[in-house]
Amino acid sequence: MRYEVADVKKKGHIIQKVLPGSIAEELGLEPGDAVLRINEQEIDDIFDYQYLVQDDYIEVAVLAGSGEECILEIEKEPGEDLGLEFENGLMDEYRSCHNKCIFCFIDQMPKGMRETLYFKDDDSRLSFLQGNYVTLTNMSEHDIDRIIRYRLEPINISFQTTNPELRCMMLHNRFAGEALKKADRLYEAGIGMNGQIVLCRGINDGAELERSISDLTKYLPYLTSVSVVPVGLSDFREGLYPLEPFSKEDAEAVIDCIEGFQKEIYEKHGLHFVHASDEWYLLAERELPEAERYDGYLQLENGVGMLRLLKDEFQEALEKEKKRCAKRKKGSRASAGIPAAGEISVATGKLAFPVIREMAEQVEEICPERKIHVYEIINRFFGEKITVSGLLTGQDIMGQLQGKKLGEKLLLPVNMLRSGTDVFLDDVTVGEVEKTLQVPVDIVKSSGYDLLSRMLGEGGNIQEQ
Repeated sequence: MRYEVADVKKKGHIIQKVLPGSIAEELGLEPGDAVLRINEQEIDDIFDYQYLVQDDYIEVAVLAGSGEECILEIEKEPGEDLGLEFENGLMDEYRSCHNKCIFCFIDQMPKGMRETLYFKDDDSRLSFLQGNYVTLTNMSEHDIDRIIRYRLEPINISFQTTNPELRCMMLHNRFAGEALKKADRLYEAGIGMNGQIVLCRGINDGAELERSISDLTKYLPYLTSVSVVPVGLSDFREGLYPLEPFSKEDAEAVIDCIEGFQKEIYEKHGLHFVHASDEWYLLAERELPEAERYDGYLQLENGVGMLRLLKDEFQEALEKEKKRCAKRKKGSRASAGIPAAGEISVATGKLAFPVIREMAEQVEEICPERKIHVYEIINRFFGEKITVSGLLTGQDIMGQLQGKKLGEKLLLPVNMLRSGTDVFLDDVTVGEVEKTLQVPVDIVKSSGYDLLSRMLGEGGNIQEQ
């Protein structure tokens, strides 16, 4: 069969790269060719593809860039990959969210940002691949069947509430309550899940939160964690549902509720299950839970235990540095290494500022030759109620640090940047920040070990053991 070249992209999944030494290279496949079917089955996305190529004998229908279709009969080792990479990593269009959630942060963003930031995904496949949270409202029974068939787990679910009527209101979707039943199917199939509750003051907190946590325990042990995070409120909420920020007293009540459930659930199931994000503890001015209560840090990306892990890693690394300092005092400077003298600076968001400042003071105490300026960046781009460093912009960093003592370099956390890039949310680059502030910028990984090493400078080679 022959197709017009213009139809190639419409008919199949375009090959972007053929890996050297692979089966695909041996067969003569080239970038621009398209995979149509495997074993006469259409390929919806990457999961169909990965499942279908597992057999030791497969027949692959390929459409060459010239328009010619052919069938390749392939014998290989079971599970051996063909060595293909496709133009679209998902091999399908991303599925957008059709809800109009009262708490959606994307609806609260200012105009004029890059288009991709306004895309609302609600794709169960991205839940598996990237850890995104899904509402279940955009999932069909076919989607559920494939999750079960391919064992795509864990699936991360935004529950918000287990009250069906309230969930319909919060998601502004009349099917949102009914969609909760899809979690039943995942549970019955033994699919691992994580949950999330975005808490809105006066709406799904208080008695509703207690109901939700209690209801969700029925999914144990396959639902292994549920995070409770406060709604993020920007300054761009005109025309949106009126939501109010939480107070210190509210945060205390949320923590008391969650910790009460933790004790009860741990006694029965051996895990703490429900977790308050770090914001609640800082707002309530309470000490963060010990590491053991985070059940292995299952929800770091939701800000659950991130500061505790950072502090514990930093303290472990600091103890090693104290020993090195003791060696220097005894005269073995060459073998122990000497942290760089001079001044540096660190910038972070309001949430982490007290923790980072305390860490800097600890470094200065054991290494008096080091001066560390720690700056709290207020989020003026989205609004001062947004306190996490991951939503800070380059323009806020530049605007608030101009004229400040920055020393020899400026440390910034990696979560300020788009993944794998040097670009902030507002498209300002690290290079532009360096040029404006006239200081080199050092990007710090999300690790207490890396933070201490960079605070110490070239001599501080603290590594995780």
